[in-house]
Amino acid sequence: MTARRIARIAHPGGIHHATVEPDGYALIDDPFTKRLRHNGTVVPTRDARLLAPVTPRTVVGMAHNTGPADRQLPPQAFLKPATTVAGPGAPIPLPTGIGRVDAEAELAVVIGCRATRLTLSNAAEHILGLTVANDVTARDLQKSDPLWFAAKGFDGWTPLGPWIATGLAPDDLSISLQVDGVDLQAAGTAELARSVLECLVYVTSVLTLHPGDVVLTGAPGGTGPITAGSTVTATVAGVGELHNPVCAAEDQREVA
Repeated sequence: MTARRIARIAHPGGIHHATVEPDGYALIDDPFTKRLRHNGTVVPTRDARLLAPVTPRTVVGMAHNTGPADRQLPPQAFLKPATTVAGPGAPIPLPTGIGRVDAEAELAVVIGCRATRLTLSNAAEHILGLTVANDVTARDLQKSDPLWFAAKGFDGWTPLGPWIATGLAPDDLSISLQVDGVDLQAAGTAELARSVLECLVYVTSVLTLHPGDVVLTGAPGGTGPITAGSTVTATVAGVGELHNPVCAAEDQREVA
């Protein structure tokens, strides 16, 4: 697929996928086709709000895949509820009394077509594109919750965006995280214990992924604690920057 940026936007005409253009967002009918077809409508940037670029029914994260030493451990993954997905600018809600919560900047893969029992030779053909993810994690709960259900499963704890970048090789992309304007240790996908394609091979050896599903590939760089009032920016070079504020969960319910 030609290199493009595919966004999902809310605008006066509804919610649509669109390609990112210099003068706004050009609406498309279906992002999961080999050839993107515009429907003739361009929404000015001022009239659009970026949403999570996809609405996956399955979100998979890779466990212990943060550095070369993890290669000594067997591959392992975990599921995150679809309700964890949030878009650019959406507040990350923190429930009270759960202890330390960290942000984790990761490269996320968006699946483009049905994927099962992939191999290293065909895995790339099943990728629609790449996006930025923040795999929010409650560290204290993680220690007492071996299945990571509560540690990673709260609503809004998987911000994705700002869009999907197509035609981009995932093998050597730098990843960085900034919390409240402070840069944490940067790294890149080349430092992951298992490559992006290896992650897809492993995940699809267990379950079938469908168009729009998302695989988080691991956080090779620094992670940092967040609290209500924090602002988090996760960046993947060549893909984009994902900005999200942090709020108390109670505050979010009052706004809603």
